[in-house]
Formats: sequence, structure tokens, C-alpha cells
Amino acid sequence: MNHAGAIAALSRQDAMRALLAGIGADLQAYAELQVMLRDQFRAALRHNAGELAAAAEAIEAQVDAMQQRRAERVALVQRLVGETGNMAQAFALLKNTAREKIEADWASLEQAVLECKRLSKRNGDLLAEQYTIMQRVLHGEEQIYAPA
Repeated sequence: MNHAGAIAALSRQDAMRALLAGIGADLQAYAELQVMLRDQFRAALRHNAGELAAAAEAIEAQVDAMQQRRAERVALVQRLVGETGNMAQAFALLKNTAREKIEADWASLEQAVLECKRLSKRNGDLLAEQYTIMQRVLHGEEQIYAPA
């Protein structure tokens, strides 16, 4: 049985448990990713190629795992509330206290995603700027002034 088939075979209660556990795992993973992105930035500032390579590898592994959980989350929501279901509909299945907690966790997760995107863009901008400067150093400036 493939992964989608395994999710479809889950009871609604087990699907909800898996959904909640996945959100919890992603909250932790995004906190770890933020640390990795900050480490990557520091390595870029120090021009430390070894640390940059290690950071890139760790970030890639973390993002791959998070992508897998995202795909599983989509399948779990579909299992709980149908093909066109969304997180809000899945959360609505919970009792008040549990729903409020998971909605707060989900809001925290959304904020963590935005922060990681911001850090990733910052890192990419720095690395691109460093690459441009290195190209100038290695190959000289393009002709700055056009002949008169």
C-alpha cells in the first residue's frame, strides 16, 4: 500500500492525531531551520565555504522532511474533510480547547514560515552580492564609461 493509501486507511481519529503531530513536528522543524539559516548567514559573512556547504546540506535535508510532512498534511486534511478541504475545516472538527490550541499552533507555524522565507531571502541576497563582488575582483569591472 502506498503512502496515500495508508492515509486513506486511517481512522478519522488517527488521521487527526497524525495531522496534529505533523503540525507539532513542523513547529519544531521551522525553529531549527531558523537556526540553520542564521548559521548559514554567519558562514557567508565569514566566507567559510566548508560551513556554507554543511549549512546548505542541513537546510536541504530539513526542507525535504518538511515538504514530506506538508504533502502528508494535505492528504490527512483530505481524509478528514474531503478533496477540497482546508485546515480551517479540519480544525473545526475539534472541540473548543483543542481547536483553539491547534489554531494558535497553526498561526505560529505560518509566522515561522514567513520568518524562514525572510531569512532565506536575506541569505540569498548576501550570497548573490558576494558572488557579484567576486566576479568583479576576478574578471575586472565591465567598462564603466562608454567612449565619448
